[in-house]
Amino acid sequence: MVRRVLLAAALVAAGCSSPSPAPKEEPAEVTFTNPVFSDNFPDPGALLVGSTWYAYGTNGPAGNVPVLTSPDLVKWTPAGDVLPRVGKWAESGNTWAPEVSAGPGGTYLLYYTARSTATNRQCVGVAVADKPEGPFVDDADEPLICQADEGGSIDASPFTDESGERWLYWKNDGNAIGQPTYLYGARLSADGRKLEGESKRLLRNDAEWEAHVIEAPQMVRHEGKLYLFYSANAFDQEAYALGYATCEGPLGPCVKAEENPILKTSPAAAGPGHGFLVTTPAGESWLLYHAWPPSAIGSVEPGRQLWLDRVDWTGGRPVVKGPTVEAQQEPR
Repeated sequence: MVRRVLLAAALVAAGCSSPSPAPKEEPAEVTFTNPVFSDNFPDPGALLVGSTWYAYGTNGPAGNVPVLTSPDLVKWTPAGDVLPRVGKWAESGNTWAPEVSAGPGGTYLLYYTARSTATNRQCVGVAVADKPEGPFVDDADEPLICQADEGGSIDASPFTDESGERWLYWKNDGNAIGQPTYLYGARLSADGRKLEGESKRLLRNDAEWEAHVIEAPQMVRHEGKLYLFYSANAFDQEAYALGYATCEGPLGPCVKAEENPILKTSPAAAGPGHGFLVTTPAGESWLLYHAWPPSAIGSVEPGRQLWLDRVDWTGGRPVVKGPTVEAQQEPR
């Protein structure tokens, strides 16, 4: 026994005691820099299905409605054209600002803008698919919305509230004929393919920074409050920017924020706008939007690139941390 005690004491003195567990290493911070997609991809609308993000954009060489996929909102891969054919009421070539929402019975609904052959105005249609990557089919004889006497209808954006009620928001294309532009809202049918009741004007271009156009609406509910995001001014100019309004209900009334615009041109990005706010599985808010390289604003190459910046909520107000070119932590 004495020998064992002496041996143990000797081992301790020699530094041979049991090693302490190694400290756990913190996971390395994964960062990214903007733009997250450097090719032309204007007017993004996004949807999360399972673990995959889908982004839908205005027509281009990739087709009527090009789609990108991503596992993390940062690394995007082109995945073809989700709308190989526009509705019979329309012609190809001017398919703008698509957005997709989940429909009833496992379907998906694509709201898109195209040129009406009957009116020669941009109008809104809806197409259906059983997968978010399409192909979507619009089998209607007429567009869903076509305010030809107000210049047409564009930039349709669906919103499903906590109650399950469906709503649609869009813009009359008044600037195409020298008229004011308004953001409209209306209730959708349960299947999301028809408007129910009268549409209502929610906002118009009456602020100095908005100039001749207000467009690209998106209704978002955050912590019980409704926020209507929108863009304004000329899309191919540095003055293009993004603002928001708070709304008492899905059809208003809505009041514009005093601090508008909340996203505007910087030395790194020109004319940022047509944003789409997403919520990650971890509850973070991020804004996808397009912006031009300052040296190439209005140019075909590279066009409007896809950017991603975080949105913080301060005192019930959304604060966009961008346009950001510094490395930032990836969304969770």
